[in-house]
Amino acid sequence: MKAITILGSTGSIGTSALDVIRSQRNIFRVAGLAAGRNMRALAEQIREFEPECVSVLDDVVATQLRSLLAAADYPPDRTEILSGEAGTCAVAALPAAEVVISSMVGFSGLKPTYHAIQAGKDIALANKEVLVAGGEFITRAARQCNVRLVPVDSEHNAIFQCLRGESTSEIKTIWLTASGGPFRTTPLDQLVTVSPEEALRHPTWRMGPKITIDSATMMNKGLEIIEAHWLFGLPADAIQVVVHPQSTIHSMVEFQDGSFIAQLGVTDMRLPIHYALHYPARAPFNGRRMDPFTLGALEFHAPDFEKFPCLTLAYQALRQGGSLPTILNAANEVAVAAFLRADIRFTDIPRIIGDTLAALAGQEARTLEDILHLNERSRQSAYRIVRDLK
Repeated sequence: MKAITILGSTGSIGTSALDVIRSQRNIFRVAGLAAGRNMRALAEQIREFEPECVSVLDDVVATQLRSLLAAADYPPDRTEILSGEAGTCAVAALPAAEVVISSMVGFSGLKPTYHAIQAGKDIALANKEVLVAGGEFITRAARQCNVRLVPVDSEHNAIFQCLRGESTSEIKTIWLTASGGPFRTTPLDQLVTVSPEEALRHPTWRMGPKITIDSATMMNKGLEIIEAHWLFGLPADAIQVVVHPQSTIHSMVEFQDGSFIAQLGVTDMRLPIHYALHYPARAPFNGRRMDPFTLGALEFHAPDFEKFPCLTLAYQALRQGGSLPTILNAANEVAVAAFLRADIRFTDIPRIIGDTLAALAGQEARTLEDILHLNERSRQSAYRIVRDLK
C-alpha cells in the first residue's frame, strides 16, 4: 500500500487528492496532512483517514484542532499534531510516506517541498510557485536525491503524458492551453473597473482565490511557462500559450516533424492527481470520463498580450533569467492579495509586478536562504508600491 502525504490538504487540490485516495483505499493510505486554518475540514479528514501526523498554521490553531478532535472522541495519541513551518517541514519528510503531494498555496510550499525532496520522497507537484521561485534550486535537489517530480497541474501533467517515450530533442514547441479566464472577451478599457467578485468567476475550473485571480490576469499561464521550462528543459521560445476556451485539450506538444500529440480529458483535477499517484502505471479511473460525441467544436486563439501584460512579464523574467522569476512570483502574490482586499484595481496587478522587477533586477538567489531572503525583499518592495497606489 502506497503512503501519501498531502501539503495543503484542505484546499481544492488536497480535497480532490483525498477523493482519489478514498476511492482506492486498497492501494493508498494517508501518512500525513498539512493545512492552514480550516480546522473543521482538517478534523474531518483526520477522523476519516487517521494520518500518523498533521501540521497546522500555528499553536493557536493546533489548540483548536485538538479541541475539535476531543469533542469527536478521536483518540489523542492516534495522530501527532505539529504547527508552524517547522511542523509542515516535518510532515513533508515523514519516513512513512512515499509520495508527497505539494499543493500549498504560493511561495509557502517551497521550503516544505525541499524538505520532502531531501527526505527522498517523490513529489506530485501541484504548486507551480515552487518551480517559479526556486526552479534551478529545486530541480537540482531532485536530481541529487534521485527524486521524481511528477506534475499535477493539468497542463503540465498533459505535457508529461504527451512526452512519455519521446525524446526531448524531437520537441519543437510545447503548447500550454489556457481557458482565457473570465475576461477573455472583455474589452481592455473595461478591465480597470472589474471587481474581485467578477474576477473570481472562472468559466471552467473551480479553484482557490489566488489561482483564480492568476487565471483572470493570465499570470497563471505565465507562471506555467516558467514551470514548464524547469520541468521539461526547454527555452522560452519553445513554450507557447494558446487560448482554448473549452479546456478539453489540456496541452499539447508539437514535434520537429510537424506532428502534434495532445492530451484531452474532462475538467476534473482528480484525473491528473490519479495519474501522478499511480505513475508510471496507468490505472482505471472511477471518475467522470470524456464523451467524444458531445465535444462539439474546439476553438483556438492567440493570447492578447496587450490586454494581459502579465504574460509578457513572465516571458521577460524567464528570458532574462537569474532571480527575476523569484521576484515576479513574490510581487504577484502581494498584488493579488491586495486586489482581493479591493486595495488596488485589477489593472494595477501587472504594474506592481513590473515595478518590482525593475526595482530589484540584478539580485542573485542560488541557495535556499538566498531565495527566502529575496522573496521577502521583493514582497516589501511590492507592499510599498501597493501603499503608493491606495
